[in-house]
Amino acid sequence: MEVLIILTLYLAIINIAAFAAMGIDKLKAKKRAWRIPEATLFLLVIFGGSLGGILGMFLFRHKTRHWYFLYGFPLILILQLLAVYLLWRSPIQFGIL
Repeated sequence: MEVLIILTLYLAIINIAAFAAMGIDKLKAKKRAWRIPEATLFLLVIFGGSLGGILGMFLFRHKTRHWYFLYGFPLILILQLLAVYLLWRSPIQFGIL
């Protein structure tokens, strides 16, 4: 049970970080200041911050003109959900699921 708590906490933190990174990058773009690299934004999403990244992208209207963000973030989320589903349904028993 504690593994699920740790996993939930991790996902909450990484999603908040992805959301915040999108907002901070948008503010910095408006001020023409140093920006968060696009690779960093993608890494936050790949490591579990898909929902936060997508929400931040649309709420802050940031990176929505770039097709690789517009389609990439949702695609990563779909692949992550598919992986979780396949692991959950797998006949192999994993200790955390």
